[in-house]
Amino acid sequence: MKLRLGRMFLLFALMLGLCAGPAFAGSYPEKPINMIIAFTAGGSSDVQARIMQKYWNKLDTESWVFVYKAGAGGAIGFGEIAHADPDGYTIGGVNVPHIVLQPLAQGAQFKISDFAYICQVVNDPQVVAVRKDSPYKSVKEVFDAAKAAPSKIKLGLVGPFSGHHLMMLGVKSTYKLDFAEVMYKGAADQNAALLGGEVDVIFGNVNDVMRSLDQLTILGVAAEKRNAFLPDVPTLKEQGYNVVSDIRRAFVAPKNIAPERLKFLREAFKKIATDPAYLADMKKAGQPAEYMDGADFEAYVQKKAEEDRVLLESYGLLKK
Repeated sequence: MKLRLGRMFLLFALMLGLCAGPAFAGSYPEKPINMIIAFTAGGSSDVQARIMQKYWNKLDTESWVFVYKAGAGGAIGFGEIAHADPDGYTIGGVNVPHIVLQPLAQGAQFKISDFAYICQVVNDPQVVAVRKDSPYKSVKEVFDAAKAAPSKIKLGLVGPFSGHHLMMLGVKSTYKLDFAEVMYKGAADQNAALLGGEVDVIFGNVNDVMRSLDQLTILGVAAEKRNAFLPDVPTLKEQGYNVVSDIRRAFVAPKNIAPERLKFLREAFKKIATDPAYLADMKKAGQPAEYMDGADFEAYVQKKAEEDRVLLESYGLLKK
């Protein structure tokens, strides 16, 4: 009888362990985890990670310590993640196509193979935006002005070799026009520059502009279909410009992280990213949530690298 009760107790304990989920898997983590953000505080990447942190704190008692490593379109921070100790206590946010373009064109101190991919959490289409008092009332007016007066229209970008920069290269190549490019460390700086009159227009992301809609006019969305956050704004395709461009935000660890710790992180992040309360918070923040698991996201990154290599090569921008 005692033996039978002992077995029942063991079975019950195992069932409790399974129900507890990733937050109680093994002894990891045993201390706070450094979360590297490769852009300035207050930008889209930071805002999204802060939302995710709220739900991480409900899963695990060990908190995230935010570490900001802004500069070079994110390349500084991405490199910090790639070269961190792969013990599972340093992870970070990455953007695509940034992590694809920067090694190809800048000789950045990392490669896409230097990361262990946790998951994608955002698919954020890009937009063409101006101030409310701008003389430009359509994408056509902006593009026509840039074509008529090359390098006169000041275009704010988060870059270089970021998603914004890639969109600019595509527009420049296809429509034979040119801007005066002004680069910023992050979306918060880019928005401030537009609102302060330093630049005439920005290629930003949906989330980058959501917090300033009362001061900005969004002229077009670079997507296949209209965006749920900006339903009244036509796509660039609707306006006669075949431009589709987005930035994917994701989380990664250094490539040699122990498989069981990567598995823990993937399970925890999936649990957060599919939580209805988290999704509601993302919607409130204007964050276009789209989850993709680590394996599928890694395959997407590899495919994107092949495509972007062709565009960069056409501009002679591949790093020799």
